[in-house]
Amino acid sequence: MDKKEFRVLIKYCFLKGKNTVETKTWLDAEFPDTAPGKSTIKDWYAKFRRDEISTEDGEHNGPPKEVVTDENILKIHIMILNDRKLKLNEIADTLKILTERVHHIIHEYLGMRKLCAKWVPRELTFDQRQPKIKRNKPEFLRRCVTMDEIWLHHFTPKSYRQSSELVNPNALAKQLNARNDIEVPWLKRKLPYELINGHIE
Repeated sequence: MDKKEFRVLIKYCFLKGKNTVETKTWLDAEFPDTAPGKSTIKDWYAKFRRDEISTEDGEHNGPPKEVVTDENILKIHIMILNDRKLKLNEIADTLKILTERVHHIIHEYLGMRKLCAKWVPRELTFDQRQPKIKRNKPEFLRRCVTMDEIWLHHFTPKSYRQSSELVNPNALAKQLNARNDIEVPWLKRKLPYELINGHIE
């Protein structure tokens, strides 16, 4: 039997209310040498559940290659430049193409990837602090005075995923170099012990 005939049998089992395991068992019993695999049956069941009832070869067997055109690449590029926080499914819905194709165009043709635009300060854990303490002389803590400043914000920041943006490799280098200019909601200053006690010569 060819592939299309097996698809018809899978569709028959689907319409009869059989699940994928029952369908696979029945096909293996009737066609032990040529029965389709479990993943193939699951794929066709998923299509039938989406009301894609046709068993013919077509767009449902994979994204059409003609979707990756110069026109679509340019449209996606312009959309991203206008709003770098666009989601893949939003672009796909606008252009009426598969999300997987949008992802492919953005990464393979535009060379862009999504990065978080928000820097979140964090304190070191105990395990992270210990190696730093062990690397220094025992008296180094006496030479520092630590003061804390806390800024309280009245808004809830966006999540990591919400604040991510699509960037190209050239823009990434600029963002990494700009780290020192980012304000954080708290900071710690360390002053030499001698400065506090007026012992600097």
